[in-house]
Amino acid sequence: MKKTIYLLLLSSFITAVSCSKGKEVTPATTKPDTNTPTPTDNNTGFSSADADLAYTAFNNAFYDSNNKLYFSTTKKDGVAAIWTQAVYWDMAMNVYERTKAPAQLTRISDIYQGNYNHYDGYNWNNTTVWFIYDDMMWWVIALARANQLTGNATYLDKAKVGFERVWNGSYDSVDGGMFWDFQHSGKNSCINFPTVIAAMKLYSITKDASYLDKAKSIYTWSKTNLVDASGKVNDNKIGNNPAGGQDYTYNSGTAIGAAMALYKQTNDVAYLNDAKLYTDYVKNNLCTNGILPAEGDFNEQGVLKAIFAQYIVQLINDGGQSQYLSWIQTNVNTGWKNRDARNLTYRNYAVSTPTGDIQSYEASSIVTFMQLIPPTK
Repeated sequence: MKKTIYLLLLSSFITAVSCSKGKEVTPATTKPDTNTPTPTDNNTGFSSADADLAYTAFNNAFYDSNNKLYFSTTKKDGVAAIWTQAVYWDMAMNVYERTKAPAQLTRISDIYQGNYNHYDGYNWNNTTVWFIYDDMMWWVIALARANQLTGNATYLDKAKVGFERVWNGSYDSVDGGMFWDFQHSGKNSCINFPTVIAAMKLYSITKDASYLDKAKSIYTWSKTNLVDASGKVNDNKIGNNPAGGQDYTYNSGTAIGAAMALYKQTNDVAYLNDAKLYTDYVKNNLCTNGILPAEGDFNEQGVLKAIFAQYIVQLINDGGQSQYLSWIQTNVNTGWKNRDARNLTYRNYAVSTPTGDIQSYEASSIVTFMQLIPPTK
């Protein structure tokens, strides 16, 4: 019994740390962007103008235009966690892909530079800036994507060096899989599936077959060790113990993304079927009345659905699985309808956005969805 309790506590600790990490310091505050779009009537959905509005409101509330970083809360008294900055950079890229606005291309460059300045030039060997492997891998994914989008070779160079650093420190050459932390205490979904995504992005850019081999190896290990037959993506596996931990949308999201990346390169329908299985689990088991779980009680878990958004849309678009679109649009319509007077949205889509201080994490996912899915009006 003591051993069981110990293992449960250890699992909870690892899961909590992996999903609630980062350091906050205080940059200068800035004036909001006054070029605010006018909202449309949203009783029945959202428009392209609303997607613009949501992103402008998010930046007004959280973006530090002096330091080119995002704040953690509307108080603007601390920097958002290092890994979530990469998620917000992805959001900026989504906006550029949707609008093709030159100013948004500038913002992509600015966010890179702001984080470069703040995080020691993406020095992957700085163990004060980087203290767990998955923080690095979120950035490797974003850097590789930025190269695909802009052609900037510096982004690719940073991504390749970062991937090598994580692989050399995290990969278990004996038993397979990736450790999430420097102490090798467990192998979490938050490092394993993102490693597949990063490797496949680098493969698609460089055509270096070693990235494809690594992606296939980690995906096979992850599916075998972290996923149930039902499609449930467990949070972690510690030693020889069964996989466990709380269900999180971002783990399902990156599992979908990993499967889709392999499917697009190999045309092996087994990967597509995996992605559908992971999605069906979320829809059938994590939702209440079809609405995705709130996730995050004033902690970094509020950002998880922004990651899920990134990859479920790939299944819908690249996988041709339009049967999931109305479900996602219902979630977005619900969250957007419940925005506050600041046009900020909330992690719990089914309730009104709180009027007080809220986090960038919990305000991010509806904005992300709105850049990725077709407007409903």
